[in-house]
Amino acid sequence: MELTVKNQIMDANGLRRVLTRMAHEILERNRGPENLVLIGVRRRGVPLAERLQQLINEFEGVQVPLGALDITLYRDDLTTLNIQPSLNKTEIPFAIGGKKVVLVDDVLFTGRTVRAALDALMDLGRPRNIQLAVIIDRGHRELPIRADFVGKNVPTSRKEEIAVQLKEIDGVDQVLIRELPAEADVSP
Repeated sequence: MELTVKNQIMDANGLRRVLTRMAHEILERNRGPENLVLIGVRRRGVPLAERLQQLINEFEGVQVPLGALDITLYRDDLTTLNIQPSLNKTEIPFAIGGKKVVLVDDVLFTGRTVRAALDALMDLGRPRNIQLAVIIDRGHRELPIRADFVGKNVPTSRKEEIAVQLKEIDGVDQVLIRELPAEADVSP
């Protein structure tokens, strides 16, 4: 299915500014980096968490712990996928018990990915709290989930898709709105 680029929402400089603001907001809300950990949801949440970690280090001189979370086995649509799911590794080399966890992902849409991530995190321990940081909140929630830190709210239709492209994965930093073909069924 071919997607048409409708609009560029953010370029590399815009993404850098958003991450810088979000890093400051994370530090302000948590009153500094003490007991703070960042956990990126695989795939694009991991490099975003790495960038936030680097910014926090620049601002505070402290390297907050960083982890990567694979939610594949926690997805509620595993039985409906036509392909064999690809498992990645969860890498959280520290205990999350009693920590202030900032869960990082690229796009918040229905909330189902976040629900799966919360289930996966709770299997690893009991954090003090879990906060959610996303680059784009596009609406269309199916679950009562909201982000604590949002780069940009972008209302979309169900016929549109948000593509966060990162240089670590895609070779370029940008955020695009792409439109699905008219004949595509986008029902949840």
